[in-house]
Amino acid sequence: MVPSPELARFSMPVAYLRQVAAQVEALGLDVGVWLMRSGLTAAALDDLELEDLPFDLFRRLIVDAIALSEEPALGLLVGQRLQVQTHGVLGYAAQSSGSLRQALGLFESFTRTRISLVDIEADGRRDETRVRLVERRDLGDVRRPVLEAVNMAAKNILDAISMGTAAIHLVSFPFEAPSYASFAERLFGCRTRYGGAWAGFTIPNRVLDVPLRAADPLAFREAVRTCERELERLATTETFAGRVRRVLLEHQNGFPSLEVTARILHVTPRTMHRRLLDEGTSFREILEDLRHQLAKEHMKAGRFTLQEIAYRLGYTDFANFRRAFKRWEGVAPTVYCTSLRTRKRG
Repeated sequence: MVPSPELARFSMPVAYLRQVAAQVEALGLDVGVWLMRSGLTAAALDDLELEDLPFDLFRRLIVDAIALSEEPALGLLVGQRLQVQTHGVLGYAAQSSGSLRQALGLFESFTRTRISLVDIEADGRRDETRVRLVERRDLGDVRRPVLEAVNMAAKNILDAISMGTAAIHLVSFPFEAPSYASFAERLFGCRTRYGGAWAGFTIPNRVLDVPLRAADPLAFREAVRTCERELERLATTETFAGRVRRVLLEHQNGFPSLEVTARILHVTPRTMHRRLLDEGTSFREILEDLRHQLAKEHMKAGRFTLQEIAYRLGYTDFANFRRAFKRWEGVAPTVYCTSLRTRKRG
């Protein structure tokens, strides 16, 4: 499966990445070390708005978390943490739904406002409804943990809004049974089938239209309007400059040149220059801004020396990094770091 152009970006609120980090920490690992292996710092969990996380970066984080923790069921454990309140306005809308059928309609319409890797489709049958997770791109070696986490998160929402009466009958996965299959079945509390043709779960039709006790029609309508605005924003805010920035973020330990970046985006350097100019920027300005932001994040984290930060940002001569930083912040990097330490002590 080749992702469509709209999937050149991967949207995921940073709140979800914090839940992964919390699980990594619960497994006894150093979150800073885990993030560092992918070129991030712990400050990223607080300071960055990672709504457009490069997929390759996300993949590395998940693969590393599983490898370092030696916990193959990481996806299930993270999914358990994703309770209804974790999902922002979508979770609030679900809590205000009048019925499970209405909540499933929300999932179908607005899941991509939270994570753009999968869609949710409800397929009604005679006695049950099959709720399928439809992969929007090739998930590769994180397919299992992603589908496990999303399945578990959806179950958590249905359990919460129905107060435990959702009665999921079957959870299905399209891959071979893992060593922890019995553990997964205990977590889901129902039959868990592996090796099927689809991912998702089934729910009996008889419970779909039972009124939910927490239903709030006014709150539901307001939440749906907010979800609609967010979906519209996601559809219209993609810029060429944003695509260039994401390419650079994916290669932040060795920024590609203008020519290589253009090749990655399947355009000529001349076309890339023209499109960026039309948006009021340039490749150099985007790279400069990215280096500026990453430099400050590394300094806040305090895990690298200034020389190491300069090297990671592509400066082979520290003097060039010092001049650039002084241009960005008006002070030398050593002065900036001293002020950071002073603020922390205060």
